[in-house]
Formats: sequence, C-alpha cells, structure tokens
Amino acid sequence: VVDSAYEVIKLKGYTNWAIGLSVADLTESIIKNMSRIHPVSTMVKDMYGIGEEVFLSLPCVLNSNGVGSVINMTLTDAEVGQLKKSADTLWGIQKDLKDV
Repeated sequence: VVDSAYEVIKLKGYTNWAIGLSVADLTESIIKNMSRIHPVSTMVKDMYGIGEEVFLSLPCVLNSNGVGSVINMTLTDAEVGQLKKSADTLWGIQKDLKDV
C-alpha cells in the first residue's frame, strides 16, 4: 500500500483512475453498510503505545457509521517502532500548527 501510487504511475503514467476507484470503493462500503476493511486515516492515540492525538492509516472496518472499528494487528517490535516514528514525525509538525 505504501508504494502503490508509484507502481500505478510506473505502469500507467498517472494515478487519477486509481484515486477515483479508491474513493468509489470507500464510498460504496459506507453507503451500503458493507463492513469492509480499508486502510484509512484514523486516530491512533493509545494504540501501540502512541500517546499523542495523531492520525495514521490503519486497516479499519468501514460501515454506514464511517470507521466502525480498527483491525487489531499483531506487529513486530520493529513495526511498532516504525509506526511510533511516523506518529512522532506527524506530532512534531502538528503540535506547532496554530489555529487559522
């Protein structure tokens, strides 16, 4: 998933169809209350030892309420470390933002 846009660009030269199809798939899951799993941005505070209010893309069940639940994955220590590093990076930027 991380490099999927680059793969589409390499094969097709652009990503506009991939983006449109992804949005259509997400919308279908929500409107039809399908409870399908999609990687979407969600609040990760108190998950995997993350203490700040940041949003990361994790596999979530989408239904008519939006994100119904986050899939609880078993991660290696290295994967948890990478997730925390991403959260720390985002928090480092986010904490300095001012209300506009």
